[in-house]
This record gives sequence, structure tokens and C-alpha cells, in this order.
Amino acid sequence: MIPGVFAYHRPKSVSEAVAMLAELGEEARPLAGGHSLIPMMKLRIAAPEHLIDLGGIGDLKGIRGDGGDVLIGAMTTQHELIASDLLASKVPIIREASLVIADPQVRYVGTLGGNVANGDPGNDMPAVMLCLGASYEVAGKTGERRIAAHEFYQGAYFTALEPGEIVTAIRIPVPPAGHGSAYQKLKRKIGDYATAAAAVVLSMSAGKVATCSIGLTNVAETPLWAEDAATILVGSTLDAATVKQAVAAAEAITSPASDTRGPVHYRTKMAGVMLARALARAKSRARA
Repeated sequence: MIPGVFAYHRPKSVSEAVAMLAELGEEARPLAGGHSLIPMMKLRIAAPEHLIDLGGIGDLKGIRGDGGDVLIGAMTTQHELIASDLLASKVPIIREASLVIADPQVRYVGTLGGNVANGDPGNDMPAVMLCLGASYEVAGKTGERRIAAHEFYQGAYFTALEPGEIVTAIRIPVPPAGHGSAYQKLKRKIGDYATAAAAVVLSMSAGKVATCSIGLTNVAETPLWAEDAATILVGSTLDAATVKQAVAAAEAITSPASDTRGPVHYRTKMAGVMLARALARAKSRARA
């Protein structure tokens, strides 16, 4: 279908974009890469009267180190994440996740900010950000603030963003040197959402897990941080019995919908399978 009539705006600064959103109110929507919003507009699920295109704001792009963190502008594309040497050396799980998002044509336009900000439980990056302990820098009419990814997702397409606020950057603490990570995704075909997926970041010391964090994609109304499952693994050698216990703990917090990707039981079990595979890959990549 063709979207309804709307007015198009292209601000040149964050302050101008925020002012437009405040002035135009509930009838305005910010536009990042557009791969979530535009299909909804074509189906008339969303019908904003004004689109605020953030693509002309240079301050919303770029990847840089900031102390012990990596700071990524919200309008940085998936293609740019894949090409970043800084991310490849410091936070390689971001590149790995980007490579299984949609297809190359989409990744040239789709942005990290758009992927994390709209609250779609099928998007890949939110669970990765939970796993990494990331936070989102946000601007609105009342000023700027920072929201932890763990506090951001409140329901399907429902986040901690207030009306008129936009995500301007994603702040990621750099994992320990020598850490191992993996993003394991099951999907029906190239470009599809995950049937289930798991993100793992861990570090090893003397053959045992020193730190561990786990995120799960598309097996609930929000991305999931499997804190209890990670706690079970700390101090273990990732032996089969402990991994089985952690997988069971992760499966217990899922509540996937039964849909064309499979029934509830299947998708729950696939989350466990993806987690076990991600743990094995992360361990193989970790250095003591």
C-alpha cells in the first residue's frame, strides 16, 4: 500500500529536531533508517502527519572511544558498524550482530539508533545492548538524559522514551580485554527476524568463567537479559551439566508468541539451543 499524506521535515541539528517534535506533538514521528516505520505506514498501522528525518544531522553519526566506553551516534548505519576497526577490536559482537540483520541493502541505510529505539522485540541490537550493559543518550524538550538499556524496554513497541524525545547516541562499556562473545541467531531465511537468538559476552580466568552476560532476542514482548542464567555459569568451566542448568534458567524467562516462526515450545527450546551455541563460541574466543 501507499502511506497516507504527511509533511516531511529535515532538521539540521538535534535542537532543531527536538523543537519540531515538541511543536508538532503526537502527530510527528522521527525517522531514522525507516525500515520499521515506513512499512508500518504503508500498511496504515502508523499514520503520522509529520516525519522528522534525522538523516541530515551530522552530530548523530560516528563511532569513537570515550574513556572506558565506546560512543556510537544513533544515525550510524549497520554498514558503518560492520566496517569499524574500533568496534572489531573492542566490541566485536556488534559487528557479528549487524551482519545478520536483514540484508546488505538494508544495512546501508538502517541505523543502530532506529534498531534499538522503537521497541520492536524482533530487532537484534536491543538484546546485544542488554548483554553489553549499554545505555542510551536521549534528548528532548526538557534537556538530555541517559537511560540504561536494562530499563529502556517496557513492552512491545513501548519504551522509556518520553513524547518528543529521541535517542542521540549509544554508550557501551568496553568489555574486559580478552573477553569472548557471540551472537547466535536462528531465522527462516536471509533478512528475517529471529525465530530466537542469544547474545553472550564472557571472560575466563584459570579455565573458569569470571564474568558472563546473556541477552535473548524475540522470545518475549521485550528483549530479555538472562541474569540468573549468567550467574549460574560464573565460576564454572562451562561443563555440560552447568550449561544445561543455565539454558533451563534462560528458557524459563521466555514467553514467545506462537506464530509463523513456530509454536511456543519450539521457540523456547530454540532460544536454549542458540544460547548453548553462543556460549561455546564465546568460550572458544575468550583469552585468559
